[in-house]
Amino acid sequence: MASTPALTAAERAGIRFSLHEYEHDQEATSYGDEAAKKLDVDPARLFKALGKRAQLPDKGHVQKVTGYVSGGTSPLGQRKRLPTHIDASALEHETILVNGGRRGLQLELDPRDLVRLTGARVHPIASSA
Repeated sequence: MASTPALTAAERAGIRFSLHEYEHDQEATSYGDEAAKKLDVDPARLFKALGKRAQLPDKGHVQKVTGYVSGGTSPLGQRKRLPTHIDASALEHETILVNGGRRGLQLELDPRDLVRLTGARVHPIASSA
C-alpha cells in the first residue's frame, strides 16, 4: 500500500494507529454530504460551534489547499493546516476513524491524538439522540 501524507504525519508523531481499507464506490459524487448524513451532523450546532455559516468547498479548492482529492481528505498531513472541529462525543471512544488520505482508506486512532495533532476544537456538533 502506498503511503499518504496522513500516514506519514501519524508515523512521524509516533502515535498508535491502524489502517482499514474499504471498497470505494466509484459512482459516488458527494463524499462530504454523504458523510455528514451518516454522522447526523446538526447544521445549526455546526454553525454555532464555528460562529458563522459554513458550507462544503468545491472539489478543486479542496485539492489545491489540502493536497487531497475530494473524498480522500484527511485532517492529517494537509498542505495547509486547516481548522479541525470534532464532535465532543468522539472523546467518549477509545478510537475513531478518519480519512487516511485517499478514497478507500481509513485511519483508526485515539481521538485525543487527533485533537493534539490537529489543534482541533471540540464541541457538540452531532444531532442529539
